[in-house]
Formats: sequence, structure tokens, C-alpha cells
Amino acid sequence: MTPDALFCWCRPGFEPELAAELAERAGALGLHGYARTQRGDGYVEFISDNATALWRALPFAQLIFARQKLLRLADLPGLDATDRITPIVQALQAHAAAHGHTTYGDLWVEHPDSDTGKPLAGLARSFGNALRPVLRKSGWLARSEDPTRPRLHVVFLGGHHAVLATGHTRDSSPWPQGIPRLRMHADAPSRSALKLEEALFTLLDDEERARMLRDEMRAADLGAAPGGWTWVLMRNGLRVVAIDNGPLRPQLLESGRVEHLRADGFQWQPKAPLDWMVCDMVEQPRRVAERMGVWFREGWCRHAIFNLKLPMKKRWDETRLCLDLFEQHARKPMIVRAKQLFHDREEITVFATPAP
Repeated sequence: MTPDALFCWCRPGFEPELAAELAERAGALGLHGYARTQRGDGYVEFISDNATALWRALPFAQLIFARQKLLRLADLPGLDATDRITPIVQALQAHAAAHGHTTYGDLWVEHPDSDTGKPLAGLARSFGNALRPVLRKSGWLARSEDPTRPRLHVVFLGGHHAVLATGHTRDSSPWPQGIPRLRMHADAPSRSALKLEEALFTLLDDEERARMLRDEMRAADLGAAPGGWTWVLMRNGLRVVAIDNGPLRPQLLESGRVEHLRADGFQWQPKAPLDWMVCDMVEQPRRVAERMGVWFREGWCRHAIFNLKLPMKKRWDETRLCLDLFEQHARKPMIVRAKQLFHDREEITVFATPAP
């Protein structure tokens, strides 16, 4: 029972992009393998003789198209619907015989976020309720949630097919299926607010959020209308210059923290350096990447979050090209983190700040 694959969730339809990313990153580490997936399934299995080494060497935070990164312990097709628990316990026993016993800190029972996977939600929920007491009684699962221990994942790919996997809480998504549970606020100007909220939780850690998002900091929102991203910045205490020829929701201007300038986000520049710049303009991704780089080259902002709208084909290639273009135009060492968020669609979201 040797772990033989990475198991990664992704947005359905972006399996080829994640497969290409995993292959390229594994190759760069000298840990080769191959991806097994099907478009629309919402996950990729990256098979490798060095799966454990790859899982340890490839940080989840570096993966752009993965919602989650797990190490597959066992593939369990052909399960008997009358007893799915016994094969899972047997797989854990076989893994322990080869690698030592592990007591897991938590159990997540999941299913793909796809048209074929969503009907498995009821099975996943009821099975988790049945499996937890069995695992706790036999010592496989801690009596209460313990984030210092690895997490055990049971993934139902079908009623008779499950995958057993594990993940470290410090190197994986903190949400089942990699999907954050964010609620749309009634006073948010648009659903795009959820994208920036997710980006702040996903691309920054707790210390960075406390340090980088403080009252009275100043920001620009390029392509702001109707004001979803401006609203998120304002709620975090920032003063915002909203740049857009279109209208903003009136309540934003009533706050006293927002100034609306009717201007082209690609042409406008601040009179003094800002703490933040955010940008969700619908434009060719290369043009956006180049302009974002200019902002850092000229020192117009300290931190930025921006979206790159991807084409329909060769999206992994375009992603790499755009991130390279951004750093070339910034002309300074940068910290860059990119992710396709749950609330993104045909795009990725990028956080950037100059390297210390």
C-alpha cells in the first residue's frame, strides 16, 4: 500500500489546465508522472512512483488551478453498497502495515463539484456520520478535531467507487472540496465582491491581512463599477478611489470613504503612491498583466490583487506567459501568488507585492 498519486480538486472544465500544471511542476522537481482525468469531472489524479515525495515538495500555495491537494492512499472501486466501511478500514490497516499507524485529526467525506458528482452529496454526508465512530473506536481518528494531525479524506467518485487520501492542514485548503463558504452580503453592490473576499482569505495569511489591511490605508479600484471590490476594501477600513466611466452604487459614495473618478483604468495613475491597487477589468490578460507590472515599476502601489481573464484554449500556457510578462514589466523582484478561486470563472486571481 504505497501512495501512488496526487489527488487534486479543480473547477470542472479546467482539468486539462491542472493536468498540464502538475506535469510541468513535477518535471521541474525531477519527479515525473502522468495525469489521469476527464473534462468536467472536477478533479485530476496525477499518478507517480514518487507521489509522496511530490506531495511533500510541491506546496499547495504554488498550485494555480488546484482547489485542493491530497495524497492518494488507496483507490477503491467496486465497493459493495451494503458495506463500504470494511474496505476503507482494511485499506488503512494495509497502509499502516507498510508505513506505520496514523491517527488522523479530522475526517472529510467529499464528492466532486460536478454535475455527476453533486448527487453523491447525500451519500457523503450519511457515510461520514457512520464512519466517524468506527474510526474513533479503532484509533484511526482523534476523539476531537486536531489540526496538528493530518486529515483523512474519503472521496466518493460514484456509489461504488471511493478514493482514500490524506492532507496536511498547513498545506491544503481549509475547506471541504476546496470551496469557501462565503455568503453574499445584502448590501454588496455585486457578486464580484465574493471574488475579492475569497482572494483576501486565500492569497494572504492572517498576519498579512492584519498588517496589509488597516484603517485609513489608501487604495485604487480600476474598473470599479458597480463597486463590488470597492465595497470590500471599504469594509476593511480603506479609503478608495474608484476608477470607472460607469456608475457606482450610491451607498458607496455616501460612506465618505470612496471617491469616484470617471476615467479609463488603463490610463489613470495616482498622484501619490497608494497602499493597494485592485483590478477586475474585462480585457485581454496580457494587456492587464503588462499594465499591472507598470504600476509596480513606477511605484504607484505597495500591494495589488488583479484578475486575468483567460482565453478558451491553452489557458495554462497563457497563465505562465502573463505572469512572466507581469514580472518583466515590474522590473523588480516580486512575490506573486495566483489561484483560480471558487468564485472565479474563466480567470485567475493574482496577488503581488515587491519582495523584501
